[in-house]
Amino acid sequence: MLHCDNYRMTTMDRPLSPSLAPTAFAGAVAMAVAMGFGRFSYTPILPGMMTGLGLSPADAGLIASANFVGYLAGAVAAGYGWAAGRERLISLSALAATTLLLLAMGLTSSLLLFSVIRFLAGVASAFTMIFTSAIVLSRGLAAGNPHVQSVHFGGVGIGIAVSSLMVFLLPSGGFGTFAGWQAAWFGGAIIACLGTVAAAALLPSSPAGGKSTEREKPLIWTRPLFVVTLTYGLFGFGYVITATFLVAMARQGATDHTVEFLAWLITGLAAAVSVHLWRAAVPRLGIVGVYLAGLLVEAAGLILVVALPSPYAPVIGGLMLGLTFIMITAYGLQIGRALAPESPRKALAFMTAAFGVGQIVGPLVAGWLAQGSGSFNGPTLLAAGVLLFCAVLIGVEMRRIVAAAVA
Repeated sequence: MLHCDNYRMTTMDRPLSPSLAPTAFAGAVAMAVAMGFGRFSYTPILPGMMTGLGLSPADAGLIASANFVGYLAGAVAAGYGWAAGRERLISLSALAATTLLLLAMGLTSSLLLFSVIRFLAGVASAFTMIFTSAIVLSRGLAAGNPHVQSVHFGGVGIGIAVSSLMVFLLPSGGFGTFAGWQAAWFGGAIIACLGTVAAAALLPSSPAGGKSTEREKPLIWTRPLFVVTLTYGLFGFGYVITATFLVAMARQGATDHTVEFLAWLITGLAAAVSVHLWRAAVPRLGIVGVYLAGLLVEAAGLILVVALPSPYAPVIGGLMLGLTFIMITAYGLQIGRALAPESPRKALAFMTAAFGVGQIVGPLVAGWLAQGSGSFNGPTLLAAGVLLFCAVLIGVEMRRIVAAAVA
């Protein structure tokens, strides 16, 4: 079976060394800012925006999709060689841009401007994701230490959890004439600014190996790489419906804001430890098997969101979403890198682009269906069906994928 990115288990229990710790924590902070706040803080802030500004589910889906269009544009742009040797500069610039864009979200009430800002935030998120990961993960791989990856991607969950706590506590903090949703965007900008400073102090200058200025070879599309990229894109569609509307779904059936806070907090905390927890299954299942299992677990979680009554549905849904979506993202990218050993950055960029396409379509479809039916149940079940299809496709192609990855 396909194991860690060097595909051996001999380093599985090696602790995070002091020399690697600053790099891993830099990645975690960068991911918390760019993803936890720059992308996912929209989810807990959205219900307040819908109430305060009268946004419809279709409006909310449009704003979310604008972010994902930007993410796609950033991922495609990152696939070219212009950034070689400039990974650190681009990563830190993208984090600074994220801070400014979070601030800008609290300074307008225009649907058009919201969409433009979220588009730019998507570009910044993609740049941070790809170029910070190129630095941090390459250092972990060079040292044969999988804990770097766990800490790095765990930052997304920490950012989600902190943003949830921030949105829950802000109404009692007193912010004068600012609406709660505005104060949440401003608070996120402050936290993002602090995180950017911390990442700048800790992030290494370049990827490991001293080859960051060399252009990669053209990406060769094999059948296994195509299948993994396809399922990765469809996974983007499936997970993003819940990731975008989970808190809004929790508010629909709740008498106060506690349930929506807990649902997103649990999502973040589970995401923060998910890669570490799932790594224990790698010796038995392999990374491709764990990727498949994650798709099945997340699909089951989406079904439970519809089947269970409130307030249990959003909490259980958030838990199962958190336990899977970061792990699937991390291991999916590992598989892609293994299937394209001579052009790993291109593989990462194009898989991220496929993921971005799924995320663009997901909120639009979910918003339109929810607005027509008055419920998010239909979109949620559709997302579950897409994830189950991905799981079946990976199951059918698993032997080819594993054989190609270890060749």
